[in-house]
Amino acid sequence: MTAPDADGGDPADAGSVVEAVFDAVAETAPEIRAALPGRRVKSGTENASGESVMAGDLYADELLGDAITAVDGVGSFVSEEREAAVDAGGAVGEGAYAVAIDPLDGSSNLRSNNAMGTVVGVYDAPLPATGRDLVAAGYVLYGPITTMVVADDDGVREEVVEAGADGSVSRSVVEDNLRLPDDPLVYGFGGRVPDWTDEFTAYAREIEDELKLRYGGAMVGDVNQVLTYGGIFAYPALVDAPDGKLRLSFEANPIAYIVERAGGAATDGEVDILDVEPEGVHDRVPLYVGNEELVERLKAALD
Repeated sequence: MTAPDADGGDPADAGSVVEAVFDAVAETAPEIRAALPGRRVKSGTENASGESVMAGDLYADELLGDAITAVDGVGSFVSEEREAAVDAGGAVGEGAYAVAIDPLDGSSNLRSNNAMGTVVGVYDAPLPATGRDLVAAGYVLYGPITTMVVADDDGVREEVVEAGADGSVSRSVVEDNLRLPDDPLVYGFGGRVPDWTDEFTAYAREIEDELKLRYGGAMVGDVNQVLTYGGIFAYPALVDAPDGKLRLSFEANPIAYIVERAGGAATDGEVDILDVEPEGVHDRVPLYVGNEELVERLKAALD
């Protein structure tokens, strides 16, 4: 899989395009983080999914859009905050890649000053596409430390992202082979309990007797807990929202890709998330990810 350079010369391989994309994401992370204190209010607009957008969402989307569309080998940029893809000048699937972004996952946490992040998926196909078309995925977590988790064919690594006094940005690998622990410790389930299905409620009652609750309202933070300690995260199908809340292209596929590369499993309750066939770029899907045994138990409970 190759991508042409700007002059039509020698193509760059997928690895160099992926690295350039995550360089661009890392470069924007300190700027996004520094701008959040002044952008904790609603923007007065809605995104393509009909959700109220925070000022921080729009700022992060603009920064990331500019940075990623400037990367040679990126053919299109697709954001949770935009109705349609931005053409970056290459034919996706014919030498260029589509990058899907959730610019500020968990932005509702801005007001309460809790964790949030940025989710990234790099696809070798025009969107909408399945997760099998991903060549890499990752996320930035704006916690007490700014970290970035990146997954590709080589595995999953965790980095610390820091801004220097001179404005430069460094990436330091702190874990080069991130794997889910064999003995799970935590769980986090989204949605209102009265809206859960009976089958999921029964499963949750079992899990809460076995694991510790860790749920903060930002998928990135909650999944990072699972990657760190082992366990399961879910935003399930709800009685009044059978497709759940999370977007397949921007959230579920990238997170499923990361968790599977780390030795875990991901499902929509019936099939592997990466095999879900989308109809539109803003499709929603239930998401259950974590240690394989817990995910298999979940699938059996929902069957």
